This record gives sequence, structure tokens and C-alpha cells, in this order.
Amino acid sequence: MNDHIKERIQKAETRIFKAVFPNTTNHYDTLFGGTALQLMDEASFICATRFSRKKVVTVSTDKIDFTKPIPQGTLIELIAHITKVGRTSCIVQVDIFMENMYEDVREKAVSGNFTFVAVDDDKNPTPIIDAWS
Repeated sequence: MNDHIKERIQKAETRIFKAVFPNTTNHYDTLFGGTALQLMDEASFICATRFSRKKVVTVSTDKIDFTKPIPQGTLIELIAHITKVGRTSCIVQVDIFMENMYEDVREKAVSGNFTFVAVDDDKNPTPIIDAWS
């Protein structure tokens, strides 16, 4: 991988903070899994777009691990970063970390991979970075 691509990967890292409010929780007062997936897809889309500066679409998700419940009233941070680059696609790993609002405790709660493909105006795959056109 050349230095130009490494630099683009580094600059594309995306971090989003959210508070877990009651309207995002399930009947166990923890973050609803569907909401977590929506937030992860959004963070990974932003990361892939910042990396490529092209139109990208989600084509798959892989191995989403919910390792800890995220209670209502916590803060979460989503961190998305590129882990693999293909000719027309990239894979973005997203981790969700949770923090108690009133303690210095931070734990990874969810992790998953999202694959994106760059598309042209006709929605056909296109090189994800111009250097590969």
C-alpha cells in the first residue's frame, strides 16, 4: 500500500459521539440493536466517503458483534476506519465504545465491518480512488 493511500486512510477515520436516550432503547433499557446498526452504517458511510470522495453504497455487513449491552444514559463513541482497500471497494471497521456519563470507564460494546463500493452516475462500480482509474 503506497503512502498516498495510507494518508487517505488516516485522514478518513471518523468519530461520532452520541448520548443514549430513552427513544433509542429497547424494552431492556439498552440501546436497540437496529439503532446501533444504523449508527454504524452512517459512521462507516462517512468514513468511506471521506476516504474516496466518491459516491459509495453499502454492499454488505460482516460479523457484527454485540459484546456488551449499552444502557440508557451512557455516552457512546463510534470510531470508523478503513481496514482494506480494493479496486472498487473498501472495508470499514466500526467500533462502538460506551462510557458512563459520570465515571471514567470506557468499554468496547459493539464491533463490525461494512463493505462499500464506489459507483458512477449510472450506479455501476467505479475505481474507489482516482489513482486506480
